[in-house]
Amino acid sequence: MAKAGILPDKDIAALFERGALISARPLDDDQIQPASLDLRLGSVAFRVRASFLPGPQDRVSDKLERLKLHEIQLGEGAVLETGCVYIVPLLEALKLPAGISASANPKSSTGRLDIFTRVMTDHGQEFDKIPEGYSGPLYMEVSPRTFPIVVRTGSRLSQVRFRTGKALLSEGELADLHASETLVASEAPNITGGGIALSVDLSGGEDGLIGYRAKHHTALVDVDRRAALEVADFWEPLRGDGAGGLILDPDEFYILVSREAVHVPPLHAAEMTPFDPLVGEFRVHYAGFFDPGFGHSGAGGRGSRAVLEVRSHEVPFILEHGQIVGRLVYEQMLSRPNALYGADLKSNYQGQALKLSKHFRAS
Repeated sequence: MAKAGILPDKDIAALFERGALISARPLDDDQIQPASLDLRLGSVAFRVRASFLPGPQDRVSDKLERLKLHEIQLGEGAVLETGCVYIVPLLEALKLPAGISASANPKSSTGRLDIFTRVMTDHGQEFDKIPEGYSGPLYMEVSPRTFPIVVRTGSRLSQVRFRTGKALLSEGELADLHASETLVASEAPNITGGGIALSVDLSGGEDGLIGYRAKHHTALVDVDRRAALEVADFWEPLRGDGAGGLILDPDEFYILVSREAVHVPPLHAAEMTPFDPLVGEFRVHYAGFFDPGFGHSGAGGRGSRAVLEVRSHEVPFILEHGQIVGRLVYEQMLSRPNALYGADLKSNYQGQALKLSKHFRAS
């Protein structure tokens, strides 16, 4: 029986060499991550009337012909407006062999800008799921929720992981791994439902800062420019109320942080998943991949907090300090990556606490 696991960086590179991964132009030097591949936007975006899935009988291009409103050339940069839905063919395409499947997720910086992204395949019936042996193009749905953004050909908003077999750790395996590696800094970790619970920190530090709320009607965010924007132009800082609670207003976007520090050992990868949609009238928009080495002491970190991108639903909702908001599930790697997050790669969020995306200047 073939070994199950997430493909590390060296095996992702091998997929390109074997023709299982195809790109319209050479890879960027840092495009392959320890356990994932960044996906790049192609040359054109199609504004569409509504989000859609192609379904088992159609290709994405067939439905685009019926649903597109206009085309936008991305070559030198273009603005994608809030509240609009765009479909972008990606530079990367797949010709996966039997036994290898994949899943996609927004990059960390994408989630922290409240940019909604999902990857589609031809004949797909689910977003962000790429079936074993898929051969064909990849498309990304992009919908900025809070800030208008500037993107261009080659911009990287999402990432994809490749896996063989069932790599997910069982509850028993997860408990054993936590006992040996301390996956979350918690005296009594809640390990149920195949994951470890994460809760929200609303206690505030010395300055009382517990998070940020996005401002409306801001200037553009160029997704490819780092440390170019002033925090105060886009975000309102939130201070604790002394009671450990925060009222989430409908249609507002918040950046908060987990109470627990997270650790991902080198031979594992993690992903954050929703805790339970029935626990309250809010959702956490996860950019959910955590690479091997995240928060690892041998990779420049002693546990790193998980940043939470939070929205309320139709009604105001009081979020309490320590309330469970998500779960970390862990998968085994097929082998140790050549490069670890934070140790061998320039990593924006190693050792992080409450932190905005890389686009904003440090205060």
